[in-house]
Amino acid sequence: MHKIWMVVNPMRVGIAGTLGVVTIAAVIHFAVLSSPRYCDHLGWCAASTATANTALPRR
Repeated sequence: MHKIWMVVNPMRVGIAGTLGVVTIAAVIHFAVLSSPRYCDHLGWCAASTATANTALPRR
């Protein structure tokens, strides 16, 4: 066993790492869902989608 785990609690490291990854994922998802392309899925940008959708290419 490595000596680092005698100084640092591995459970705290695991929990801190998990919370960090979940926090970063939540921020990224919030940023993507708030973008003009995806904001209509949550209904946040219902008033501004008319102007936002005109800038997107139609497929």
